[in-house]
Amino acid sequence: MATDQAAAESKGKAKKGMSRSTLLIIVLLAVIVAGGIYFFLGRGDSSSAGAEKEEVHLGVVVTLEPIFINLKDDRFLKLGMALQTTHEGGGGGHGGHGGGGPDIDGAMALDAAIEVFSDQDMQMLSTNNGRSELKEELVARVVEGYGPEITTIYFTEFVMQ
Repeated sequence: MATDQAAAESKGKAKKGMSRSTLLIIVLLAVIVAGGIYFFLGRGDSSSAGAEKEEVHLGVVVTLEPIFINLKDDRFLKLGMALQTTHEGGGGGHGGHGGGGPDIDGAMALDAAIEVFSDQDMQMLSTNNGRSELKEELVARVVEGYGPEITTIYFTEFVMQ
């Protein structure tokens, strides 16, 4: 009888052990599935909401003719720029054939470039930090002058001599 009782106890423990491990597997699977659903659905909602808030429609890039700017010590800078607009369509501001494009006069941007870069030291313009700092100042002046229709400036030529 003692052996029958011991066998019954071991069967009971085996059933309890089996049910605990099965329960543990089910809980782990549920956590993994819930994490997957959160990752795919929750993350997609937040990224699309963020995209709607920060959405800026980039339009035509208006390329301006290069200009020469006097630097310190009888040096000069040949600077070519392009303005990123929010306007869609062609034309580019150069009397394009398609019409419907932005009619942006680049004189204000060129004037701002002359003000920012005139009499600068060539050593400052030779470093990435120096160029970036002056470009930020130029972008701020151009955006202030043109308003929200210009989003940024690209340098198409930057030659120092």
